[in-house]
Amino acid sequence: MAIALETTKMIAEVEDGIGWMTFNNPDRRNAVSLEMWAAIPTILDAFEADDRVRVIVMKGAGDRAFVAGADISEFDKRRSSAAESDKYGDVSQGAHRALKALQKPMLAMVQGYCIGGGLAIALYADMRIVTEDSRFAIPAARLGLGYAFDGLRMLVDLVGPSYAREIMFTARQFSAEEALRIGLANRVVPRAALEATVRDYATTIAGNAPLTIRAAKAAIAEVLKDREARDIEALDVMIRACFDSADYAEGRLAFREKRSPAFQGK
Repeated sequence: MAIALETTKMIAEVEDGIGWMTFNNPDRRNAVSLEMWAAIPTILDAFEADDRVRVIVMKGAGDRAFVAGADISEFDKRRSSAAESDKYGDVSQGAHRALKALQKPMLAMVQGYCIGGGLAIALYADMRIVTEDSRFAIPAARLGLGYAFDGLRMLVDLVGPSYAREIMFTARQFSAEEALRIGLANRVVPRAALEATVRDYATTIAGNAPLTIRAAKAAIAEVLKDREARDIEALDVMIRACFDSADYAEGRLAFREKRSPAFQGK
């Protein structure tokens, strides 16, 4: 089932417990335009509210790129003045807030280029499964751009400060093999195996207990915060909800009956 959007450059579909969010601008290597930024919160809010969606997958249309950054071709029109730039920033930051606030698990299915803003988007995924020919870079140092704290913190949390410095200082492209070695990618697969691998991961996650996964995702996010900013009480509430859930009873019963559990997220 597809979700109706005001742009054709983003596609949102629900299939077998998976919410698919596709960046559909293949002529520009899926570079993100203003209308695409605006659609991201709409898609994620719909997936978050849909009980059928257990896991979300982000991917790029075509075979050349996941996302090759922001669509610079529209900057003359959309960011031609400080006021226009502020409007653009409000929309793009709304997308980043929606990606950051997502409570359901999310995978990034990456083939080809994952550059600049595309890599920033991929960092929000809980896992990144990539093809052998994928390329990763943040070319800010070649453009003279300043990079915001939140984006760099996510990068440092993922790859550590030393590799974050190498990515930012050199602005060079990293291979899939390097991305796997430094923790930027979870798995590297041949192109022919990418969709099947992602579907297998997504189906496995979709079949597990949603409340447990949500609590684990929230706990890992709290671990990455400064100690004084952590909300341990909220985590305790989520953990207690797991033990009080019908899913916990179903998991125990399925174990005794030697069958796969049928979790409902309740």
